[in-house]
Amino acid sequence: MSTVLVVAPIVIANWSVISAAVIAGVGSVGYAVVSGVETPGRTTNRQVGNRAEIEVENSEILATGVIPGQEIVVQKDGVTVRFSRDRQGALKVCVEGEGLSKSQLKQVGEDLIGVVTQQYAYHRIMTEMKNQNMTVVHEEVDADRTVRIRVKNI
Repeated sequence: MSTVLVVAPIVIANWSVISAAVIAGVGSVGYAVVSGVETPGRTTNRQVGNRAEIEVENSEILATGVIPGQEIVVQKDGVTVRFSRDRQGALKVCVEGEGLSKSQLKQVGEDLIGVVTQQYAYHRIMTEMKNQNMTVVHEEVDADRTVRIRVKNI
C-alpha cells in the first residue's frame, strides 16, 4: 500500500528555524550569505537599482528570539536579497539589483521563496517522520526539484 502526499506548508517558526531554511535553501541555488544580521538604526550607503518586495503568504515568524531589524542578506550575480520579518510577523523578501526589471526581480524573489519553503517543509517532514518512528527507505530529487520520499512505518 502506498500514499502520495503533496505538501503545501504554512511556515510558522521562530527566526532560527527560518534562517536555517533560508541559508540552506539559497545556498543550494548558488547564493552566498553576505550578512546574517542588520542592526536597527544602522545606515548602509548602498546604491539601490530596481527593487521588489514580496510578503510570503501563509508565513509567520514567531517573535521568540527575533531582534527588530534582524535580517539575512544574500547575493548572487549582482542581485541582493534580504529576508526579514515584517511588522505583522510575516516573512518578507526584498530583492534589489541593477539591470533587471521589477518583474524580473519579483520572479527571482518568488523562486527563492519556493526554494526556502521547500527546505523548511522538507526538514519539518523529516523531523515529524523521525518522531513517529518512520524510516526513510528511498529519497530522490527530480530535475524540477520535486522531492520524493518513500518511508516505512516501523
